[in-house]
This record gives sequence, structure tokens and C-alpha cells, in this order.
Amino acid sequence: MVGAPFEAALAGTGTRSHHEGDLQVQQTTSPPDSLSGLIERVTFFNEENGYAVLKIKAKGHRDLVTLVGSVPSVNPGEWATAQGRWVRDREFGLQFKADVLNCTPPTTREGIEKYLGSGMVKGIGPVYAKKLVAKFHESIFDIIENSSARLETVDGIGPKRRHLIKEAWAGQKVIRDIMVFLHSHGVSTSRAVRIYKTYGEGAVEAVRADPYRLARDIHGIGFKSADQIAGKVGIPLDSLLRATAGLNHVLLEATGQGHCALPIEGMKEEAVKLLLVEEPIVDEALTRTLAAGDLVLDEIGGESLIFLPPLKRAEELVAGRIKHLASAPVAYPPIDFEKAVDWCEKKTGKSLAPSQRAALQQALGSRVLVVTGGPGVGKTTLVNAILLILSAKKVRCTLCAPTGRAAKRLSETTGMEARTIHRLLEVNPATRSFKHNENNPLDCDLLVVDESSMVDISLMSSLLRALPSRASLILVGDVDQLPSVGPGMVLKSLIESGVVPVVRLTEVFRQAAGSRIIQTAHRINQGLLPEPGDRDSDFHFIERETPEEISRILIDMVKGRIPNKFHLDAIRDVQVLCPMNRGSLGIRELNAQLQAALNPVRGEEPTVEKFGWQFRARDKVIQTQNNYDKEVFNGDIGQITRIDPGERELEIRFDQRLITYEFGELDEVSLAYAITIHKSQGSEFPVVVIPVAMQQYLLLQRNLVYTGVTRGKSLVVLIGQRKALGTAVRNNKIERRWSGLLWRLQG
Repeated sequence: MVGAPFEAALAGTGTRSHHEGDLQVQQTTSPPDSLSGLIERVTFFNEENGYAVLKIKAKGHRDLVTLVGSVPSVNPGEWATAQGRWVRDREFGLQFKADVLNCTPPTTREGIEKYLGSGMVKGIGPVYAKKLVAKFHESIFDIIENSSARLETVDGIGPKRRHLIKEAWAGQKVIRDIMVFLHSHGVSTSRAVRIYKTYGEGAVEAVRADPYRLARDIHGIGFKSADQIAGKVGIPLDSLLRATAGLNHVLLEATGQGHCALPIEGMKEEAVKLLLVEEPIVDEALTRTLAAGDLVLDEIGGESLIFLPPLKRAEELVAGRIKHLASAPVAYPPIDFEKAVDWCEKKTGKSLAPSQRAALQQALGSRVLVVTGGPGVGKTTLVNAILLILSAKKVRCTLCAPTGRAAKRLSETTGMEARTIHRLLEVNPATRSFKHNENNPLDCDLLVVDESSMVDISLMSSLLRALPSRASLILVGDVDQLPSVGPGMVLKSLIESGVVPVVRLTEVFRQAAGSRIIQTAHRINQGLLPEPGDRDSDFHFIERETPEEISRILIDMVKGRIPNKFHLDAIRDVQVLCPMNRGSLGIRELNAQLQAALNPVRGEEPTVEKFGWQFRARDKVIQTQNNYDKEVFNGDIGQITRIDPGERELEIRFDQRLITYEFGELDEVSLAYAITIHKSQGSEFPVVVIPVAMQQYLLLQRNLVYTGVTRGKSLVVLIGQRKALGTAVRNNKIERRWSGLLWRLQG
């Protein structure tokens, strides 16, 4: 059969197939041919560019015809009308290549049944499609739209499913209009559902009025895509609306790189480069934006910096609350320190080292304290001693950490409940804000925040707003790790300010000193290369020179050698960490290879292709943005448990919670067999495998490798080039982040 190899060649890709360029056209001088027919099967459809390979039952053709073209959206059962030409591909045979392709809802019973059964309307799968068409024939569309109560006369359809079908049908009609609009303006249609959910039925009008709002409001649509639409709807290049959007984009991009602000001249320079306009236009747009309060100018240490207003307010709040805490006395009951330490040591059976005793004394006498240090230096022992003594004095202690894994580990090491910061503060999905704040503070006398190097300025501001007026604060974290993914370097600024008491633990204790993971982490932090170890060590560096060799041995180790030797689950227990996204050793390429090796497609098991990934049951995935409705947050790692093509949804297990995602929401998750080291912060994995090569040159930094190594609990394996590892270990240059927090703390 002509189409079978072509289908196989396209299966499993989320991007335009290379076969699109391989069609060998037999040139003719005749006018374009026409073709029309019922779409039996959608062999391939790329939502990013609309490229489709369809099997249609065409008039005048006994066998199914392969139709290739571009269309905003398509479903089995629709009627395809195309203009183009017949081409014969060397490998795949005769096909119709459409220059113009239109798909319309079906009118025949056969087409309607295929259309409804394709999963395009949530609540109707093949079984219900058959029942509905059998009962209502060609009038089913009118019944759904105008007399939906009659659907309940069909066996198995009750009020709940009937409402689901009606809402999905209404949504599909609007979404199709949006898809056609976006597609006609050269933009991906894969965001249509999200656009509809954001703007409702007025989506097209809203986008026409201000296309740049898409970049602000819709995850996955950037300034360049919005700018494309703006050009097509007639917004001129020198428009102030465009220049204002460009300035906002430059600053938002900077916050994505960790900055809270940008110097005014640098920001204008970037905007001019982005917009390709004269500087006076950018100057006028900036003047208007500052006057409207959309951006804020602030003098920080003699520099003129431009802030997004929420980040400036967050810095001011953090600086003010921290300075107040640092100058206030503790509100704990009286504590006899020597008696308390003796009691604590007897209770735990652990003796505190002199450095830990000194730190404990400072903790019990300080309203705010930072505890920092590398792995194995006794941070956990110190925190446990603090909590034990204060709990005995009836002090109400609350524990939290930025990620679910960090909170779970904190619970295990302290024996007390620990929650993620987001769950502690309780998200209000309707307002995208936290329920706990100055008007509804937390119920605690002491708040302990672990992995606080990960906490960005916005989250720290929210925590401090929710801290009760008489409560104390202890921030625990390793300042030598990577800074937060979000804007600011909060922990580093607090330590450098001199305003906050700081305990830096440096002594590696005997039990920890036996671990080569911990030894290696401290050597890296001191600018020294790892020492060679024996076969039974928990740290290994496997030297390979070419990216191909590194990739091959990495897959081999993750798939077989490590799980087999240590009796581990290759998907759940082994985590590959990469310095970067792109390249042959980046997370995109390695995720594709690891998915193929660890979780190949099984028989007729359903899969779903969305946003450049193919998702399968059992896949390990990571949430890439905060979803307040689902209470799943950036960096949470889960595993797909179920895919339902009929309902167009899948289920992901995050710890013990099962969360449902519609197919259109899958731009919020990515495969997580390999993740960036930045995304791994706050997490600990049984086994960590890290590729290191000179192709990652721009990101080869000491704190990056140090952070990656400290994520491993039982085994860490580095695979790659010794030169690259040496480059990273020697490079202790930390890129400056523009922020005003340090200045505000000291000012």
C-alpha cells in the first residue's frame, strides 16, 4: 500500500518531516487539478505549521488517496477540497500535493460518525459517535447546538456528559475561527485552545486590537510571533504600541535570565536592535510607559535601572521586612542554653561540634538567621537541634522548601511536616495570588525555609508578607549553588549585606566524608578536579572524547548498566542532568534518545503528539510553568499514567496526586528523562548522570557542575571530556544579575 511506509516515516515526530522536501514533482504545463473527498484518516498533522498528510476517499478513485497540504485544523470525517497537482514520490508513490486545501464539517452519516468519533469534541468517542448518529442522523450537529437536552435520550449520556459535549462543541466552533485567523497570519495554531480560554469568544477581536497582548498573556507565544500578527493586521513598524511592547519584552526576557531590572541605556539599546527602529521612537515609548507606571525608573547605587513595578515592590518589601527582623528581639520563651544542648544531645544520641553549638546559640538568639554551607557539613543536624529545643518550649515551627522533592526530604530528615512554599501559602487560583499574606498570616512562631538559594525575589516577598509579626525566620541553603531560576540573588544578597546574622558551616563530618560525592563536591567548590576512585565508589568520571561516544555510553549506562547493577528503575531512579537545552548533548536530543531506549511505543497503546514532543504512558515529565488551578508548579516531576484519545486528555502522577491535562495544555510539560541542572535545583535523585563536553562551553561554570553533583544521593556519574570538566571547575565567574536588593538592604 502506497501510504504505509510514509505513515511509518512520520510516526513519532512533532516537527515537519524531512519527507516534505522529498516529493519529486513531474512538471506539467496543465492547470491545477482538483480533488475532493471524505477524510478517512489523519496520518500526520503538525499543529505548529499546519502541515498535514491525509487519507481521503475521493470521487473517482477506488483506493484511498494520499493528500498532502497545509490546513489550520483537520479531523477524520471532514470533507476535503483541494487544488494542486499529482506528484510521484520516489519512495512513497503517487500523492496529491495541495496548493490550496480546505476542510469543512461533514454532511454524510459516515463522515459525521468519523468526525465526532475522532475525539475533536470532548465527551464523544467512537462508541458515542455511533449511537448519536444512529439516533439523530444528519441532524446531530443541530441537536447538539440547539436541543442538547435530547442527547440524554441516548443510552449512557446523562446531564454531566451532555453539558460537557455542548460546551466542547461551542468551544470548537470558536477555536476553529481562531485557528483559521492565526494560520492566515502565519502563526502556529497550537495555542488556539489557550487563546480561547484566555479571551473567550472575543478572542479574534482582542488579538486584532492589540496582538502584543498575546506575548504577555499566552504561554508559548513570544514577542516575535505577536509582532508577525501585528504586521499582518496593519500595525506599522514605528508604532508606539509596538515600541512599548518591545520594551516590555526586553525587560521580561531579562527577568527570565535572573535580572530584576536593566540599566536604562542597555535596555534602550536592546529595544532598538529588536525593533529595528530609530532611538527617538524607543525614547518616546519609554517616556510614555514610565508615565503610565507600566515600568519604573529607580536610582540604585548611582545607576539608573528600569524595573517591572511588581519586582521593585518585592525588593522594597523584602529589604524592609528583613531589616526589621534583624533589629528585633526573639519572642521565644527563656532558654538555658547549656541545659538545652545537653538535653538535645542525650535525646538524639548525637554530639554537636563546636561550630554547630555556636550556630545553635546564634539561632536561638536571632529573629532572622541564614544557615549556609555545602553537603555533609551538618546543616540538617543543626536544624534538627533547633527544632527539637524550640518544639520542647511549645514554639510552633513551620517548615517549607521551594520544590516537592525538597519538602519531602526535609520532612524525612526532621520528622516534621514540610510543605512546598506554594502549598504553605495556599494559592488562590481565581486571583493567581496567595491566600496567606499580611492580612491572613501563617500560624507559626518560627518559619524554616530549606533550599533557600532557589527562592527568587517574588517568592521571598510573598513568604515575608505571610510571616506573623512576632515570628522568627531561618533560611537554610547552599549559597555556592546556582542562584534561583527566577529573578534576583536573594540568599547571596542577604549574606553580603551584613544586615543578617549568617552561620557558614564548613567542617565536613566523618560520616559524610566517606562519600566521594560529598568529597568531590567540595573539591569542585575549591576549584579542584575530582580524584580517581575505585569501582565501589559513589562517584565516577568516565572519560570520553566525542559527543557521539558520550551520548552512546550515557544511554547504555542509564538503560542497562546502572539499573542492573543497583536494582533500580531506570525511569524513576536515574536522572540525567544537562548544562543546556540544545545540541547533541542537550536535553531535547537526549530526551528523544532516552525515551526511545527506556519507553518505546508498545503495540496499539495510545500516544499523543503535542508541541514538539510525543507523550506515552510511563513517560517521565516535568512541569515547566506554575499552574495555580492544578496546584502543579515549575520543576515538579511526574509520570504519565494514562492517555485517553477519546476524551483528549492524559493523567500525570505527581507524588501521590493524579492530575488531568487536556491535550491542549501539554505545552506546560516536557519530557524529563533529561532535565537542565537549573531545573534540578532543590531536588535529590538516587542516581545522577551528567554529560560534560566543550560544546557546552558557554555554560561550563563551577557552580553549575557543583549543583549537578550535589543532586545525587547514592551515585553520581560524569561522562565526557576532561578538558571540559577542567574548564568548568576553573570558571568561578558568576554572571552579574541586575538587582537593587543588596543596595536596599544596606541603604
